[in-house]
Amino acid sequence: MKQKKSQGKDKDQHEETLNPDNVAENQLKTEEKEIPSTENTEINRETELQAKVAELNDKLLRLYSEFDNYRKRTIKEKIEMSKTASEQLITDLLPVMDDFERAAKSLEATDNVDVLKEGVQLIFVKFRSILTSRGLQEIKTMGEPFDTDHQEAIAHIPAPAEELKNRVVDELQKGYMLNEKVIRFAKVVVGS
Repeated sequence: MKQKKSQGKDKDQHEETLNPDNVAENQLKTEEKEIPSTENTEINRETELQAKVAELNDKLLRLYSEFDNYRKRTIKEKIEMSKTASEQLITDLLPVMDDFERAAKSLEATDNVDVLKEGVQLIFVKFRSILTSRGLQEIKTMGEPFDTDHQEAIAHIPAPAEELKNRVVDELQKGYMLNEKVIRFAKVVVGS
């Protein structure tokens, strides 16, 4: 009888597996065992995203720090450059200053005005050549058409000749450009 009971159980189990409803249930149970729960997947995904956010925040912080250091360094370099930018020009002008000191001493020792004039002219030429070598240029104005980009009209007078209308008749103060940039406008009288 025991054998009949065990054969009956096997028959029942065999019938259960052949039953299409039971087959679907068994497959679902097997898939549930194989596939991790969605909660675990979400937790793993959240952990990955948090790690990525932390990594990106670290990169951003490092980049910001590098940029801040760069900004501070360039500001410091600009301040240093502005302090020493005129050093070479002043070094070039020191011989002119020495010449003026010698001329001042010779004023007391001599009465010859022609020699003093010649000495001052030589110093002036030396001074002008140093400034010209540094990029300084005079703005030519006399007889030139009036140009508001380079000149400032102080007065308008009737033109002495027809060809001098809207042209510079007189220059009251020279204008200068440094490396093609106007640093002082020429003050002029314009014919009208």
